[in-house]
Amino acid sequence: MTATVLRVARPTDDLDAVLRFYQQGLGLSLLARFEDHAGFSGVMLGREGVPYHLEFTRKSGHAAGRAPTLDNLLVFYMPDKTMWSAAVQRMRNAGFESVHSFNPYWDVSGLTFEDPDGYRIVLQNTAWTA
Repeated sequence: MTATVLRVARPTDDLDAVLRFYQQGLGLSLLARFEDHAGFSGVMLGREGVPYHLEFTRKSGHAAGRAPTLDNLLVFYMPDKTMWSAAVQRMRNAGFESVHSFNPYWDVSGLTFEDPDGYRIVLQNTAWTA
């Protein structure tokens, strides 16, 4: 049986800045990169063996703009306190500071960081349960 893989894809105006945020700050690996494929360049970031990755693309001559709201989030649940603290420190070591979340729920057990395009990630120090 083949597992479903989730790709979250979005445009950016600055591939290098976004790559730095998600690779150096969040600690994702560069899985693939492409240049000028039908006018698009991009990167795929993730971790080997996990069923999701992020794709960021840039179209030459097209402005992607910033996030439409402060509540556009990717949430990473990290129940292990040591793992969560290391992830927060990696973001800070890469020069990224946390911001207050638009929804105060995320500030109770997590920290929110804003990427160069205004999209936000939450490092949540709890387990996700359905």
